Amino acid sequence: QVQLQESGPGLVKPSQTLSLTCTVSGGSITTGPYYWIWIRQPPGEGLEWMGAIVYSGSIYYSPSLKSRTSIFRDTSKNQFTLQLSSVTPEDTAVYYCVRASGAWVWGQGTQVTVSS
Repeated sequence: QVQLQESGPGLVKPSQTLSLTCTVSGGSITTGPYYWIWIRQPPGEGLEWMGAIVYSGSIYYSPSLKSRTSIFRDTSKNQFTLQLSSVTPEDTAVYYCVRASGAWVWGQGTQVTVSS
């Protein structure tokens, strides 16, 4: 079965760039019809869709985060990466990578705290 695992630093300083990588096992990120997304949940708030990369390579971003967000993939490693620049404490959240289409498959999530 497909599994997703987020990795990256748990603490980022304000104004720096947050970088997280999702490693996928049990399935290829280039296989359709699936697409691969990043979702975050700030403390006490709901889920926020950040962006997605489709199996074909097309990329989509949330309008509210587009100016600061970059999503790309490494097909040789079966990984896709999220980068969020110019972070502030409001970017503190649990970050999830997800495989979507039909039943959604979630990673376990990783806590990222933005603090000096």
